[in-house]
Amino acid sequence: MEIELANAATPLKKKTPRYMQVAGELREAIIGGRYENGQPFPTETALCREYDVSRFTVREALKRLEMEGLISRRRGSGTTVQPASARGGALHQPLSNVGELLQYARDSEVVYKEIANDTLPAEVAEQIGEDTKGNWRSFRGTRRQAADAPPIAVTDAYFHESLGGAVDQLDLAAGTLFSQIEQLAGVTIGRVTQDIQAIAADAETADALGIEKGSPVLRIIRCYLDPAGKVYEISVSHHPGDRFAYAMHIDLDS
Repeated sequence: MEIELANAATPLKKKTPRYMQVAGELREAIIGGRYENGQPFPTETALCREYDVSRFTVREALKRLEMEGLISRRRGSGTTVQPASARGGALHQPLSNVGELLQYARDSEVVYKEIANDTLPAEVAEQIGEDTKGNWRSFRGTRRQAADAPPIAVTDAYFHESLGGAVDQLDLAAGTLFSQIEQLAGVTIGRVTQDIQAIAADAETADALGIEKGSPVLRIIRCYLDPAGKVYEISVSHHPGDRFAYAMHIDLDS
């Protein structure tokens, strides 16, 4: 299934909305166990004071966390954190727009290494409905929430030859490659598409993720296109089925 990310045409230089920043910090605190063992979740008033934001901003942030299954809100009962057992112990990560892609990158760690290959793998090209002709440079990284944490993704990133020498300037330890290439190559994201599929892990993927071969993984193929519709970057991520949950919001047309 192919999904076009909401607001994908928004330049990456645009500041992340404050409610998403608040949601990201609260998400990290929840996943990190800050509110376990009966520790009460802050009230809206307390959150407004802590983050120096309006009640509207706090409510929008909490709405995100509720949609991700991290918290439960009931009128008269306040906000409670859902136990890990209720959410399968997995990382619930929203990836509905470019801003949330950046938040995902900030909340985790990855270092890439270049792979000696100048062609796009046939199994990747056949999954993409766009023109992928030409040479591609590829990089691989394993993403974790902390250096000693189990992997939440192994990602292969591919960059088209049209980007030229900008690829040589990538900081492979900085984590977020797609935002770097925009600045280094002077390209602008016009559209982002992604194809999501549950598959069985092959031997190489299983080894990178520390799971058994054939275990279920969620594969996300993401294509970055310029305003003219040309694909210049592709990422292929594999997430362990028990460590990652994909959360998405859909805004209905009025």
